Amino acid sequence: MTVKSNHVTIKGIKDGLVFLLDDKCEFNLLLEELRYKLEHSHQNILTGPIIHVDVKLGTRNVTEEQKQAILDILGQKGNLLVRTVEAPETETADGTNRLTTISGIVRSGQMLHHEGNLLFLGDVNPGGTICCTGDIFVLGSLRGMAHAGFGGQEEAVIAASYFAPTQLRISETISRPPDEWENRETSMEFAFLQDGKMQIDKITNIFRVRPDFNVFKGV
Repeated sequence: MTVKSNHVTIKGIKDGLVFLLDDKCEFNLLLEELRYKLEHSHQNILTGPIIHVDVKLGTRNVTEEQKQAILDILGQKGNLLVRTVEAPETETADGTNRLTTISGIVRSGQMLHHEGNLLFLGDVNPGGTICCTGDIFVLGSLRGMAHAGFGGQEEAVIAASYFAPTQLRISETISRPPDEWENRETSMEFAFLQDGKMQIDKITNIFRVRPDFNVFKGV
């Protein structure tokens, strides 16, 4: 089968690859060409060590399912780690930013960069990094570094099921955790900024910091 080669452009940069995806063609054709190029082209760079990938969608608005389809194809190559997905920011019906779900493991030396709010299903190992422009929620162990609010969003929060980060950043504020964090009871906690300082609290109190979140009050 012959696949046209003008919908997907792969460019090498200093610290990885950039995938430029045509924002005008039909989406299924885009996926078809992306799959074809990964299977038949650039084998010399797609079979080696870990490579960070930036995906640029141009002006194309994609659903979470469409974005996940792109990530699934790229994920078939075990050495490709998606660092960013650049697309027009989408909003839900009530005007809030979407929450993107990604699963996996961020290992030492790897970075996951995401535009928007992220729910990560998995562990962030020591030496691994998650960086988001919005909130970060880790349904797993956070033992590496997390940077929320990248770009200046001081209202962003960082939450994890097991909270033992090596370093936290929210917007421009950096905090290294005290030693006693390792010795506390295991519970889901979150980090936030208060008066310019990093604070930690139980996840059940997040509504005090983020009144924009819906609160279940029972009946």
